Amino acid sequence: MSRTRRMFTSTQKAEVVRRHLKDQVPVSQLASELDVQPSQIHQWVQAALSQIERAFETPGKKPVRSAKSLERFQAKKIHQLEQKLNLKNEVIAELMEENVKAKKLNGDP
Repeated sequence: MSRTRRMFTSTQKAEVVRRHLKDQVPVSQLASELDVQPSQIHQWVQAALSQIERAFETPGKKPVRSAKSLERFQAKKIHQLEQKLNLKNEVIAELMEENVKAKKLNGDP
């Protein structure tokens, strides 16, 4: 007989993890209460502990960018700067061309 998959909310998972860590309720007891495997509760605890740094981050402070995010940002910035440099080069080329024409009209060598 197949069972339907139960879904636990993040609040429910957090409460179970809190009871285990703070109240020292054994995993076996929590597993019995929820009718889940103890390994499932261990996974929830592990997930919570792997995210623990977030609890100590100061709000309003920019998060540290990941390597991929930083790489994309740098690539975007490089592309923007290259476009700006190309535009400046075009403007300088036009000005130089006008300068050469003006010198020829004035008879300057």
